[in-house]
Amino acid sequence: MKPSRPLRLAAAGLAVTLVLAACSKDKEEYIERPVDNIYNTAVDLLTAERYQAAAKEFDEVERQHPYSVWATKAQIMAAYAYYQANKYDEAIVGLDRFIQLNPSNRDVAYAYYLKALSYYEQITDVQRDAKLTELALNALDEVVRRFPDSTYARDSRLKIDLTYDHLAGKEMEVGRFYLQRGQYLASINRFRYVVDKYQTTSHVPEALHRMIECYLALGLKEEAQRIAAVLGYNYPGSDWYADSYSLVETGKPASESEKPGLLRRAWNQIKPY
Repeated sequence: MKPSRPLRLAAAGLAVTLVLAACSKDKEEYIERPVDNIYNTAVDLLTAERYQAAAKEFDEVERQHPYSVWATKAQIMAAYAYYQANKYDEAIVGLDRFIQLNPSNRDVAYAYYLKALSYYEQITDVQRDAKLTELALNALDEVVRRFPDSTYARDSRLKIDLTYDHLAGKEMEVGRFYLQRGQYLASINRFRYVVDKYQTTSHVPEALHRMIECYLALGLKEEAQRIAAVLGYNYPGSDWYADSYSLVETGKPASESEKPGLLRRAWNQIKPY
């Protein structure tokens, strides 16, 4: 027996009511609050290291009071809270928006710096995360270019140097791998890349020394002497310098040499090109 039409309509109405009730429970209730109340709550959450909750409260400041003086500050504070929560994508989006809307704000330098950090701290392996490394370097360089005399620029320069040093270190690992397996030409190319691309890093003296090892292994002593002269001219006090001039003259590292004085005199006769 089919239910009557009024009964079917009543059942359908009840179903709609239940669905609407469920939706209303899922949807957060909007409660208008004073701006200072929201902002202070956000700060308290931030202090308690409840970063995601703090970020949402800072976002609420702008949502409820978009034209207040608190809204601008809340934008960058929300980005900072997302950064502290390791929500880097959200932080970067917020910082880009802050920079676009407030290009002359006194906190804009910090916004650029925090954006650079948000990229930099995502780098786990500079070779595997090549895109992130590029974005981090570009963002750090932008801080240096725009705010060269700021404390943010000084730290950005340091992080740029560390990133390049890490990149050079990865190239050195590959070069040593080839060297150990007797693949001297491939090894030379890697070490030469370090010398050309990462001239200011700490890996250059070793890269030059390893090139000397490769050239000697290939029987190219004149080329080895030329590279040794460059190493001696630029890094005369390094351990790689001592090992290299000994290796060129005796085929042994300095630690195995019995006549260091004679070797030094011979090395001094090699002129840099």
